[in-house]
Amino acid sequence: MNKTLLLSSTLLISFHALADGNTTISSFNKTKKTLEKSVYFDHRTTIYCDAKFDAKKNITLPSGFESDKHVKRSKRVEWEHIVPAENFGRTFSEWREGNKACVTSKGKEFKGRRCAEKTNDEYRLMQSDMYNLYPAIGSVNAMRSNYNFAMLPNEHSDFGSCEMKIDNKKAEPPKNARGRIARTYMYMESAYPRYKMSKSQRQLMNAWDKQYPVSSWECKRAERIEKSQGNVNTIIKERCN
Repeated sequence: MNKTLLLSSTLLISFHALADGNTTISSFNKTKKTLEKSVYFDHRTTIYCDAKFDAKKNITLPSGFESDKHVKRSKRVEWEHIVPAENFGRTFSEWREGNKACVTSKGKEFKGRRCAEKTNDEYRLMQSDMYNLYPAIGSVNAMRSNYNFAMLPNEHSDFGSCEMKIDNKKAEPPKNARGRIARTYMYMESAYPRYKMSKSQRQLMNAWDKQYPVSSWECKRAERIEKSQGNVNTIIKERCN
């Protein structure tokens, strides 16, 4: 195969891998700014706790909210990956094994998210997908970490009046967030062939999708992201029509 055909084949494979996902914005910082200015400008409310935030990212905590960890981060809004970056990031060799370009100025090799972000275009596009990013209270984002969602019936809220539960490296979100979370997981799996949910996770997300239908805001959010990012979220689209 000559170089031209090889390049064309590589580009075709890369495009196919991202055909239904984000193909336009590879900067995570640009994504966050776009979400703030073009999507959430008139709906500044966090996903888990319905906390209000202003244009400068300052949070007004809801009555009864509590957090005894990451207290300083409670005052600021952060953009959370609903499907944790690690869940799809570990499918990249740069994340798992590193890359020859991933060496510090002191000669120390590194891998993980930092290496994937530095060296892989496809990873950067997945990381920057706006459909997978929601505003959250900083301390809630920190405590949720990269944990998968599950039902934790015997646990109490870790955040006072905000019914977010975290235990044994699992997180149970409040009812008001479950439908949006489910459809985000479903979107990421449908848009990016390299990402697959576990059987149990898919069963949970399918159940939440049915139990908690789309809201008018969820539909409006998807419309705005589609205009900014360029790709259609078919999971949301078919439920909003």
